[in-house]
Amino acid sequence: MIHFLIRRTILAGLTIVGISVMSFLVVQPSRADAVNSYLDQLVGANSSEGVTGSVAPQNQTIDEVLRRQYNVSQPVVVRYKNWALDVARLNFGRVLCGDCNSGGEVSTYIRGRLLNTVLLALGTIAFTWVLAFPIGIYSALRHNSSGDYAVTFVGFLGLAIPDFLLALALLWLGWSWFGISVGGLYSPEDLEASWSFARIVDLLKHLWIPALVLGTAGTASLIRVLRNNLLDELGRPYVTAARARGVSEWKLVLKYPVRLALNPFVSTMGYLLPFLLSGSIIVSVVLSLPTLGPVILDAFTDGSMLLGAAMIFWMGVLTVIGTLLSDILLVFLDPRIQLDN
Repeated sequence: MIHFLIRRTILAGLTIVGISVMSFLVVQPSRADAVNSYLDQLVGANSSEGVTGSVAPQNQTIDEVLRRQYNVSQPVVVRYKNWALDVARLNFGRVLCGDCNSGGEVSTYIRGRLLNTVLLALGTIAFTWVLAFPIGIYSALRHNSSGDYAVTFVGFLGLAIPDFLLALALLWLGWSWFGISVGGLYSPEDLEASWSFARIVDLLKHLWIPALVLGTAGTASLIRVLRNNLLDELGRPYVTAARARGVSEWKLVLKYPVRLALNPFVSTMGYLLPFLLSGSIIVSVVLSLPTLGPVILDAFTDGSMLLGAAMIFWMGVLTVIGTLLSDILLVFLDPRIQLDN
C-alpha cells in the first residue's frame, strides 16, 4: 500500500506540473493584448474628457509599469517561474480588463463565490447519490419489469434533455404558473446578508432547483451504470452459491454485489472536486447563480487572462486530487484491484 501511495502521489505531482505549464501557456498570447487594450481604453477615456498634451507620456509610463507588473516583456521561462511561485502562495495576480474593476485581486473574485459553489455542488452530489443508489438497485433486482422500463425511460429522458434547457423550462413554469422566479440561490433581501438560521433556510428553499437541474443527467447516468454493474455481479457463481446456502436476498445483495457495483460512484470522485470549483457555467448564467461558473465565463470574455489561468489550473489540480482519492478508495472497496499493477 505504501509503494502504491508513493507512486500515485509522484504521478499526481508530475501531472499538476504539466497542468500548470499548459494553464500558463494558454493565456500568454493574450496578456500583451490585454495590456494594449487597457491602454487604448485609457486613451479613449482621456480623449473623451478633453485631456491632451501629456496623454502620450503618461500612457508610455503606464505602459512600462503594466508590462513590468505583468511580466509581458520578460522571457517565457521567467514569466512561468514567477507565475508558478505566486500561484503556490495563492496569489493569482490582479485583474486587468476594462469591464471588471481593473486592478482588483483575482483572489477577491474567487473568494466571494466559492462558498456558494461548494454548497451547490454538495447539494447536487447528495441529490444524485440519494436517488441513483436505491433506484439503481431496484432496477437491477426488478430488471425487465414495468418498473425497470419506467426507470429506463426516465433515465434516457434525463440524459437527452440539456441542463440549460431544463433550467429555462423551470424558469418559465415558475413564472407562468406560480408567478415566482426560481432563479438564484437566495432571496433578494438575503443576498448580501450575514449568515444566520433564516439565511440557511432561504438557501435550502432555493437550492433544490439548481441541484435538480445539475443532477438530472448525472443521476440518470449513474442509475444505468449501477444497474448494469449489479446485474453483472448478480450472475456470478458466488451469488448462486450464497443463494444455495440459504442467505437472505437483501443480505446477499448488499454485502457483496452492491459493494462491487459501487465502483462508478467512487471512480467519478475525480470529477466531483473540479465541479466544486466550476459547476455548470451555462446553468449558472441561466439561473443567475452567484457561483464561480459566470466568473470563468467573464474571465475570458472580458480579457482577464490571469483569472482564467487560475481557474483552469485549479480545476485541473482538483481533478488530479479527486482521481488520486478515488484510486485509493477503490483499493479498499474492490479487492479485485491489484496494487502491483
